[in-house]
Amino acid sequence: MKNVFCITHPLIEHKLGLLRDKHTKPFQFRMLIDEISTFLLFEATKDLNLKEIQIQTPVSSTIVKKLDEKIMICPILRAALGMLDSVFRLIPDASVGFLGFARNEETLEANFYFEKIPQDAINRTAIVIDPMFATGGTAIEACNFLKSKGIKKIKFISILATPQGIENFKKVHKDIEIYVAAIDEELNEKGYIVPGLGDAGDRVFNTLG
Repeated sequence: MKNVFCITHPLIEHKLGLLRDKHTKPFQFRMLIDEISTFLLFEATKDLNLKEIQIQTPVSSTIVKKLDEKIMICPILRAALGMLDSVFRLIPDASVGFLGFARNEETLEANFYFEKIPQDAINRTAIVIDPMFATGGTAIEACNFLKSKGIKKIKFISILATPQGIENFKKVHKDIEIYVAAIDEELNEKGYIVPGLGDAGDRVFNTLG
């Protein structure tokens, strides 16, 4: 599918297998989310703009390249908070724009309840992060909001997606690239990804009870 990039790599597939396992402990789950997110972010940022600057090494002066693009990472609360550390390791100067959605368990629709984005968001490239791309509803609403604020360049990173979710999303946002570690088979009647990995938020924050 155009603009949808499923990043296959032996290390990603190995870590994704551990992530799916219901016996994986919360601290291991958080570590795996972080590691897989790093791989995905690396791919999603390969076309960022650069500029040349002159610096002084211990030996001589030379021309090096530096990022010439302001980045805003937009985690969708709450599960995406587990992906943030990977962002700050790779892009420590990134700003953060928080987007809060709560899923209606009956209609499976995403209800928007919170936003806090930088004042200069319109001048930034937005990279939305969310571990699960299920129905695509939350992703659609998040990108609708960002576009309503005048943000032109948006990318989306998710660990798991479904064909249905991607199809729904691309009907509305054909211009936005999606980067995922796997595209699973389907959604069940409750809107969960199958085979999936369960509720990412509950597993990240150990709130399964």
